Amino acid sequence: MSKGHAGPALYATLCLRGFFDKETLLELNQGGGSLPSHCDMNKTPGVDMTTGSLGQGMSTAIGIALGCRMNGSDSITYLILGDGECDEGQVWEGAMFAAHNNLGGLIAFVDWNKQQLDGFTKEVMDLGDIEAKFNAFGWHTQTVAGHDPDAIKSAIIDAKGVTDMPSVIILDTIKGYGCNFAEGIPGNHHMNFTQDQIDKAISEAAQRLEKARAAANAD
Repeated sequence: MSKGHAGPALYATLCLRGFFDKETLLELNQGGGSLPSHCDMNKTPGVDMTTGSLGQGMSTAIGIALGCRMNGSDSITYLILGDGECDEGQVWEGAMFAAHNNLGGLIAFVDWNKQQLDGFTKEVMDLGDIEAKFNAFGWHTQTVAGHDPDAIKSAIIDAKGVTDMPSVIILDTIKGYGCNFAEGIPGNHHMNFTQDQIDKAISEAAQRLEKARAAANAD
């Protein structure tokens, strides 16, 4: 999780996987709690690497992937980057290194939500075509609908079949997706909101979840 501020998504996943109970989620961003705003291996069960200094996760993932290959392990290393994070030169230095060393055991995701802390990426630092950039650096590339789990799963299966180069999956997303008061608006990286807004957003999310479950059961 190189984009360490996406920790809450990881924490929810770790909770579902049984690393800690649901009540622990209430400790998010609370002083002295085990779920800080950025992932911390010394505080959160299931977190193996402290992250949040953007760009450094690329180097860490490359080291893990290379180490696994040297140890004869066929495990896959997954790396999650933000599109704003790709402003960092360290990302592209790492991209060159991974391609040069044919790290087929590395699969990266870029959350292409077109926004970063200070505004829209095209205004802060226009990245252009991110997929074309990684392709030019020697990576196997795909762009998929980032809110479609089936599309992501299919892309991962495809990437795992590529063994002679690193892979990247560009996730075409909307920042704040599904949250009625935050979706796609400027400044949603850090914003204030009311309890009424929270309650309404949770209610709408619950309704979407029920519809998705009903559709899945119908299939």
